[in-house]
Amino acid sequence: MKHFTSKTVEDAIEAASKAVGIPAEQLIYKVIEEKKGLFGIGREATIEIYDIDDAAAFAEEYIKTALGGMGVEAETTSTIDEGIIHLNINSERNPILIGKNGRTLQALNELTRLAVSNKFHHRYRILLDVGGYKEDKYDRLEWIAKKTAREVLKTKVDVKLDPMTADERRVVHNTLNGMAHIKTESSGEGRDRAITIKYVD
Repeated sequence: MKHFTSKTVEDAIEAASKAVGIPAEQLIYKVIEEKKGLFGIGREATIEIYDIDDAAAFAEEYIKTALGGMGVEAETTSTIDEGIIHLNINSERNPILIGKNGRTLQALNELTRLAVSNKFHHRYRILLDVGGYKEDKYDRLEWIAKKTAREVLKTKVDVKLDPMTADERRVVHNTLNGMAHIKTESSGEGRDRAITIKYVD
């Protein structure tokens, strides 16, 4: 996080924009202090700007604190790939953190995303994983998607998969994107949202 001070908020934003090489409209910032002054004398504004690295560091600290409150000590590592914050967690209680069908992990992911959003007033894509659970699941989903698509090509009968989270649906869409005569389509709301693999001429 960096601070920039100028006579007005607008001037501070302009100074920050030039310093970090990011267009003013793309800056993520918070006004820390704004002094109106008397007759313009002593007028001053300070802003704090953030980037995705700050969000990743905050996410790590947040999840450590949250798990600590549950009596779980965990190690965390974060990486940033294509604008997505990937946060991996390891502890002696990984199965508990994952939960049945990954439900606990999904809830932790949503809590962390909301905490980061509230802190930085910006929506970052955050993907939590526990002990490689998600990566293993992504591999299985790729296999299921390809296998099901081959069946659809053979029978020309559409197949609806089980409901999945947004990141899991993205894996299926990306896996089958560009496959001849195959189309993927999401339908449903919330936890019931699922993908149908369709045959197209």
